[in-house]
Amino acid sequence: MKNSLRLLVAALAAAAISTGLSAMTAEVGKSAPDFTLTDINGKKHSLSDFKGKTVVLEWVNPECPFVVKHYEKSGNMPKTQKAALADGVVWLQINSGHAGAQGDFSPEQVKAWMAKNSAASTAYFRDSDGKVGKLYDARTTPHMYIVNPEGTLVYAGGIDSIRSSDPDDIAKATNYVTAALADLKAGKPVREASTRPYGCSVKYGK
Repeated sequence: MKNSLRLLVAALAAAAISTGLSAMTAEVGKSAPDFTLTDINGKKHSLSDFKGKTVVLEWVNPECPFVVKHYEKSGNMPKTQKAALADGVVWLQINSGHAGAQGDFSPEQVKAWMAKNSAASTAYFRDSDGKVGKLYDARTTPHMYIVNPEGTLVYAGGIDSIRSSDPDDIAKATNYVTAALADLKAGKPVREASTRPYGCSVKYGK
């Protein structure tokens, strides 16, 4: 009887832990999970620091061909960043690749890459252990998320509507991030709140 009771208690505890972890993961329409990361300049930031502002989270890998499409080959992502920042939006770039993975640049390499491509984010983070990436279920680079001023996740998905690495497709595509930010600025619900992301897989470690 005692052994059975112990097993039952252990099972209930495991279920509670599992439920707690599930509740912490990102879900559109619910509070965006908080996190703290150190940027490439050595400064710590928490998502909660930006409460009251719209925040864009961009998962990035500088060497991914799909990221190259939106940076080197077109300037599309920097253009989107600059328009967002001009409206007071906070833009955070996160690289969840493990140490030594494709695109795992040192802070100096990141700064050179950003300067070369006129990137205009608020901060760039290396999430080498993948904790924040897994918290948000970030699967591709790019993978985009938008958090409204109240701290609710209001968009998760791709940068745009055409899933290709061809920069010529950008002009024909709907930029989901720009559209979502326009909806928020107008005080409207985000029309396309969840879309399918595309790009290279995030290079998580084991």
